[in-house]
Amino acid sequence: MRFFVSFMLMSLYPIMGIGQFVHPGMLHSKQDLAFVKARISSGAEPWKSSWVNLKTSPTAQLTWTAKPVKVIEVGFYSKPDIGGTDFRNDGLAAYSCALRYALGGDKAYAEKAIEIINAWSYTLDSVTNGNKKLLVGMVGIKFLNAAEILKHQYTGWKKQDQEAFKKMVMNVWFPLLKDFMPGYNGNWDAAIAQTVIGIGVFMDRRDIFDLACNQILKGESNGAINHYFNEWGQCQESGRDQGHTQMGLGFLSIVCEIAWKQKKDLYSAYENRLALGYEYTARYMLGEDVKYVRYKTFQGKTVFGDSISAIGRGKFSPIYERAYHHYHNRLKLPMPFTKRALDKTRPEEESTGYLPWATLMTTAF
Repeated sequence: MRFFVSFMLMSLYPIMGIGQFVHPGMLHSKQDLAFVKARISSGAEPWKSSWVNLKTSPTAQLTWTAKPVKVIEVGFYSKPDIGGTDFRNDGLAAYSCALRYALGGDKAYAEKAIEIINAWSYTLDSVTNGNKKLLVGMVGIKFLNAAEILKHQYTGWKKQDQEAFKKMVMNVWFPLLKDFMPGYNGNWDAAIAQTVIGIGVFMDRRDIFDLACNQILKGESNGAINHYFNEWGQCQESGRDQGHTQMGLGFLSIVCEIAWKQKKDLYSAYENRLALGYEYTARYMLGEDVKYVRYKTFQGKTVFGDSISAIGRGKFSPIYERAYHHYHNRLKLPMPFTKRALDKTRPEEESTGYLPWATLMTTAF
């Protein structure tokens, strides 16, 4: 299937030349939050049930206690794991509590989110060992989305505490991420880019925002859109396993959505290559045959086997809401396999590997 974007859309969201940052402006704009609140109030589905799921989640409770550490050490495959799991869980809790405040209005949840963010801001000095970049890339985006909501929707986050968070972001996180990991499998740079672009928005740093966009749009990287997907949507990691393939898809959709909120269109890059990647992977995950060739990375290295990997086939990750919302709901493009995959994952709920609550925050009809 071939996807096209109209000239009108391209002129509305040009690749270059955007203006000032919109705040809140990561995954949730002021209009998005108002939309979801109205749907919850009206009792409409799937927002009503998804809101109940958020409110009953263990990570969205006032009893949550943060567990910061001074030094996180997390190796490949989380061996060792010193503080890494706590970092993941607390990032999820900060984001979940920030959403409970933004959608429900109870200031106690804003204060709980602040408490969690502050605990790490005043404690964390470094992240070490082999998985350090991937960990911060996967988790930083959760803290950043929580912080973006609090900074622009709540007046009770003290300036000194905001500055402590910024110091952690710029002194601990960003130095790890700024050079990406272009030679690794593409889900790494996709994960890193989602946090780097979030840093750009939160810090009002155009240079950092553009760094992430450029890496994903035209970087010499396995995570760049034109390298992670070939012209029919096969992914760089399709021959590896479907879990990592879905990670790359999910993280890239977050990068594209944040860019979209700032009037920069990465979704349409290379004739909607991301949409092709979603349809290809969803189709295979659903049990259908797909075209496959052994993949060559941007470096010209042939990777994985001569056939697509069945590892993880049929095990759907919570990644399909945002892509379906953009390509189908916004652009009215057919995404039949993505919709069938979405039906298997909806509602997208709590997740330590992905940014959760996408059914609640992304669905639109």
